[in-house]
Amino acid sequence: MATIKLKEISTLAPKDFDKEAIKEKTAGILEKLDDLQNLLYAESKHAVLVILQGMDASGKDGAIRKVFGAMNPQGVRVQSFKAPTPEELSHDFLWRIHAVAPPKGIIQLFNRSHYEDVLITRVHKIIDDKTAKIRMKAINDFEQLLQEHNSTTILKFYMHISPEEQKQRLQERISDPTKQWKYNERDFDEAKLWDDYMAAYEDCFEHCNDVPWTVVPADQNWYKEYIIASTLQKALEKLDMEYPGLKKS
Repeated sequence: MATIKLKEISTLAPKDFDKEAIKEKTAGILEKLDDLQNLLYAESKHAVLVILQGMDASGKDGAIRKVFGAMNPQGVRVQSFKAPTPEELSHDFLWRIHAVAPPKGIIQLFNRSHYEDVLITRVHKIIDDKTAKIRMKAINDFEQLLQEHNSTTILKFYMHISPEEQKQRLQERISDPTKQWKYNERDFDEAKLWDDYMAAYEDCFEHCNDVPWTVVPADQNWYKEYIIASTLQKALEKLDMEYPGLKKS
């Protein structure tokens, strides 16, 4: 896999992409995804894990709502990972992650994920580089386990937002009453560590790429949603699923 350098990747859609045409195309994909998710649930032979990573205000919540919101809630689960509790800290770092890995028939969304344990912990010097590399190996083994022993398709998305767009969105959390509930003053402190986070992400892309990453240009929500939806559609279609017949008594 080629080395990913985020500064070399645009956070915008290609200039020749028409916004309205892409939004119309995404709407068609979402209709197909609704059918594919129902088929996944009915057949119950495969699991899907969707990992969403990105800086604060990169659009993870919006992607969950727009891409997965129209699907049957019986077959879609969302797990957000906050700071570990004392109980979780008393176990290995993957303990709380494995507990919510998807069963067959389910699309499981991780809003942030086990990658936080080699990102924020590294940026804030909670763990050293040696420990980070050990954890990355454990992550690769964990993802391989899910794939080989529970037929889990894993999709990993990095929401690639520019620092300028992030600053604007964080400011909106102060001025927009509908977004003020998201405001956290610590987000501005984290934004000051941008370069450190980019370095940590790039190292993660390099050493945790047994399951490849999709870098999603995220400054424009309509393009971000299209990339995630189309990638998920292709992954589900590859499973070659079919509805089970009548159950024999």
